[in-house]
Amino acid sequence: MNKIHNTAIIGKNAIIGSNVKIGPYCVIEDGVKIGNDNILYSSVYMSGETDIGNGNTFFPFCSIGSKPQDLKYQGEKSKLIIGDENIFREHSTANPGTSGDNMKTIIGNSSLFMIGAHIAHDCIIGDKVIMANQATLGGHVQVDNFAVLGGLSAVHQFCRIGKLAMIGGLSAVENDVIPFGLALGNRAKITGVNIVGLKRANYGKKIIREYSNIIDKIFTGGTITSEKEKIKKSNNELIKELLIFLKKNSSRGLCKYEK
Repeated sequence: MNKIHNTAIIGKNAIIGSNVKIGPYCVIEDGVKIGNDNILYSSVYMSGETDIGNGNTFFPFCSIGSKPQDLKYQGEKSKLIIGDENIFREHSTANPGTSGDNMKTIIGNSSLFMIGAHIAHDCIIGDKVIMANQATLGGHVQVDNFAVLGGLSAVHQFCRIGKLAMIGGLSAVENDVIPFGLALGNRAKITGVNIVGLKRANYGKKIIREYSNIIDKIFTGGTITSEKEKIKKSNNELIKELLIFLKKNSSRGLCKYEK
């Protein structure tokens, strides 16, 4: 059974799943769909064409699905799609997509968005991502699985953050960050490979070393072209992930390397 506080305001056309807890003074507008086993603490606001999966937790003062902060937005019926088992801490915000992209903002599963984290319009977030306090994404940003964004970091619109990349706190990112890379600074530069993260993810020393060496060669005098044959023949799964990342179109270019 659902537990809905009597001060909560829920639109007649909102869809609420089973075993959902909605705390005091929450507002759920028409168009919102909430799956099973979600928890909304007090004063959570949800609006727009927002589709929420199962087992998510929303702390007080989250704003989920409100209009994009894009002056080109003209009220189109764009969507915000949220997967399962995410945690949105206090004052987190997530906006739907716009007609300037695919009309969708998509958030995967099992991510943690700490206090004040902001997910702008048309962003695509993978699984098990961590955005620390006040981390901010501009519009159209893509963040791959397991990436970590440090507190008070900001990512420029249209940037891509690769798998298991680590963005240092207070960083300003205006270019794409390679998978498994460490990025730091204002403006952020790649300072190495996320070795700690890779070890915690149970990648072996040999695989990590090979990947680190390839990154060194590409960014310090070599080129992707000069290393292409070697990369193609490699069975290293980290290098394969890099190849996939580099094949995708980029409007921002790669973060510079400064070891």
